[in-house]
Amino acid sequence: MCGTEPSLARLTSYLSPLTLFLDVVSIATPPPSRRDGAATRQKLLRAGLELFTTVGFRATTTPEIAARAGVAEGTIYRHFSGKEDLLIAAYHEAQRWGLELVKAPDGDKALSPRERLLGVAKRLVSAGESDPAMTRMLLRRREQGYLDDSAREAARAFREALQHVVASGKSDGLVRPGPADLWTSVWLALVAFAAERVSAKEWSPDHPQVALTLEAAWDAISSAGKEKA
Repeated sequence: MCGTEPSLARLTSYLSPLTLFLDVVSIATPPPSRRDGAATRQKLLRAGLELFTTVGFRATTTPEIAARAGVAEGTIYRHFSGKEDLLIAAYHEAQRWGLELVKAPDGDKALSPRERLLGVAKRLVSAGESDPAMTRMLLRRREQGYLDDSAREAARAFREALQHVVASGKSDGLVRPGPADLWTSVWLALVAFAAERVSAKEWSPDHPQVALTLEAAWDAISSAGKEKA
């Protein structure tokens, strides 16, 4: 027993600096923070947006999503219950983004409804070039069957914001008689056509066909366009 005492003393002398070192390391490298988790969630949302709007929702696999996001497949399930949940979250984000595009900046409030709609259209077309995935998720309606009520409500908020501008044009006598939601759908269909051509890199935002399409979108709903017809 006596012979072991020096060995124990030496072991204790070695462990003390080691314990101190480990304590320092643990302080210097904290566990993953909420910020890290939020960043990972955003990577997954972006990967989902890009794959769902190119490959398609049904054809996209969770290993492909994980690979695009640069994470392990199991990480998906730390943030979403599955692929449909990720789609719904991506759809929500796109609708919120679209709503911000529609909300007029302070300087737009003095513009006419036609000018406001043209501003929204130009922002959507430009976004088709800078962020085609987000633009497509906002404007396409291919995955409606997978959405829940909250996602549909988010889409409704986007369309109602547009409809408010159209309705104000109708009040001013600038938009055709008839339901404002109908003319909103007509206008948006033509703008979405131009935005998709830009997203597909078939047109640039300053392509002459873009200007013609946006003009046609207004003519299709304007009272002046009705008189021309």
